[in-house]
Amino acid sequence: MPAPKKTAAKKSTADKNKTEKKQIPAPKKNKKVSADTTIKKYEDIHFVDSTKTVWNYSLFTDEDISNFQQGTHYNLYKLFGSRPARVLDTDGYYFAVWAPNATFISVKGNFNDWNNDSHPLYVRLDNSGIWEGFIPNMKKGEVYKYHIHGYKGHKQDKGDPFAWFWEKRPDTASITWHLDFAWNDDAWMKRRKKHNALDAPWSVYEVHLASWMRPDKNDEESYNTYDQITERLVPYVKEMGFTHVEFMPVMEHPFDGSWGYQGAGYFAPTSRFGDPQGFMHLVDALHNEGIGVVLDWVPSHFPYDAHGLFMFDGTHTYEYADMRKGFHPDWNSYIFNYKRGEVKSFLISSARYWFDKYHADGIRVDAVSSMLKLNYSRTTGQWEPNEYGGDGNLEAIAFIKDLNETIYRDFPDVQTIAEEATDWPGVSKPTFEGGLGFGMKWMMGWMHDTLDYFKFDPVFRKFHQDKFSFSMMYFYDENFMLPLSHDEIVHGKSPMLYKMPGDEWQKFANLRLLYSYMFTHPGGKLLFMGDEFGQTSEWNYKSELDWFLLQYDAHRMLKDCVADLNKLLRDEPALYENQFNIYGFEWIDLNHRDEGIIVYRRKGKKPADDVLVILNVTPVVYHDWKIQVSGKEQWKEIFNSDEKKYWGSGDVLNPDIRSEMVDKKGRVFEINIHLPPLGAVVLK
Repeated sequence: MPAPKKTAAKKSTADKNKTEKKQIPAPKKNKKVSADTTIKKYEDIHFVDSTKTVWNYSLFTDEDISNFQQGTHYNLYKLFGSRPARVLDTDGYYFAVWAPNATFISVKGNFNDWNNDSHPLYVRLDNSGIWEGFIPNMKKGEVYKYHIHGYKGHKQDKGDPFAWFWEKRPDTASITWHLDFAWNDDAWMKRRKKHNALDAPWSVYEVHLASWMRPDKNDEESYNTYDQITERLVPYVKEMGFTHVEFMPVMEHPFDGSWGYQGAGYFAPTSRFGDPQGFMHLVDALHNEGIGVVLDWVPSHFPYDAHGLFMFDGTHTYEYADMRKGFHPDWNSYIFNYKRGEVKSFLISSARYWFDKYHADGIRVDAVSSMLKLNYSRTTGQWEPNEYGGDGNLEAIAFIKDLNETIYRDFPDVQTIAEEATDWPGVSKPTFEGGLGFGMKWMMGWMHDTLDYFKFDPVFRKFHQDKFSFSMMYFYDENFMLPLSHDEIVHGKSPMLYKMPGDEWQKFANLRLLYSYMFTHPGGKLLFMGDEFGQTSEWNYKSELDWFLLQYDAHRMLKDCVADLNKLLRDEPALYENQFNIYGFEWIDLNHRDEGIIVYRRKGKKPADDVLVILNVTPVVYHDWKIQVSGKEQWKEIFNSDEKKYWGSGDVLNPDIRSEMVDKKGRVFEINIHLPPLGAVVLK
């Protein structure tokens, strides 16, 4: 989660009080449309006065209102916001917004020359705080905002919290839209349960869409469209063999420097790259190549931009009013009020929306630690204990559990993944076992320990082997994903390549060794873009990756090594079938720390699938190294990180492996192998 402070957004088109019509590109036509996004004729019309500019019209039932207020309505995107409708044989758009302390709300935009008064909404008489109405003849592609008279007469213009589409920043208005799209991923959706299962290979490529590749690498205002990203990214991920991509937040956000983690549009992909259908096309294309899609999702905090959620109706509508709970000191932003039923319904509806309408295969929930702890980044006196005297945010804990229960109930073939950096128990355990209910959790301890270990000169690694092996002491506490994410290569931390010690050859050898260890360690894997070819500069969201490095053998061959590790992971069931249970891993040799030799076994559901992993963490070559292993007599080398095709020495290979029985009763064999310098060897 990034820590940079954000700047205030520029004035919106509404603030400029534009009178000139904006031209919105005509949408592409699709052969088929989703069932519940087409224009319909609704029968439940409470009252219509066709002489007014806004007709009194509602989609809500009493049950909708009750569930919304109780925090149990998780389909709010089908009711709130702006949506096409047909009333009295007239096409237009229906609007609904929650603002319980407002005294007047109207819709303003280019269509009425940003007039504050001409199109007022009607407030429901049930104390729900919902304002709604139907504007006849409103077209798709109209920019709009809500003009709100709030608490103590405070007047402001706000974007639509449920908008499906927003203007490209610095403009901040919402846009009327449809969600029609001809999905072609039926085959994927039918089989993705197996692809997304916990006993399937998980190799995730983390991507920041703006800076992965730009039309002009030196221009931060230069963006590829969703279609252009699709043309470039999808074949690349397919070539590299990653099983999933994870997109850093694509939800609409006003400030590029927040990397998307300071969001304003919880139901809209960013317009930086195009319209919602463009993003749907990207997801569809990835699915058609057998690649899953994980989305970063941020229910922990939101920014203070004037057009966003903060002080929405002149009061703390979405955030806690008590700033000991409601303000986030790390990110200069505001924290959702998880106790409020309407806010809980809003957030869980947002999560469901991305699975329902965009066919996401998972969400990675950002900054979970900050949600769980009342004292997160706070000192004594800056926080108040809960009703039991503890530091847990009971409302956030209940929200997280309900979130996960809802997602897995409605979309049992997806995963929710927690970025949680503390020792909070049971993060990825089911709620019926007392856990939080996530499918996986980022293994931050493994990341820190592993990077610390590999930064040591190989001469000193023997003194720190316990740091290397410690991960397996607690690995089975959770379903862990091993993350080498964007956070590790920014703010002076250096790129992955330059974390490695030694000369140029040793840096690359060490990095191949680290990746080999990562891909053969139990758990899911996540690698940030650019790490796969040895980016030589820290990640900069304003530019693009250093693609020019691929003209050099060392970088191009490192990329080939990562692609082969992905293939190894997918091809060898022992590397994933038992990745989250105690049967999947066994230490074979940790007793040669002076020599820097570490050996472990990964075990599949069938003994014949077992693989043996030998790591040499020193630059010394060992010939005829003896390892005792039970089970099979015959072994063959299936991966060697020191091969010439990976820019290794290529001098230390194992075309034939000698084996001798040393314990007939226990079927223990001694095998002789040659170990390359700073290399990993995998045998089967």
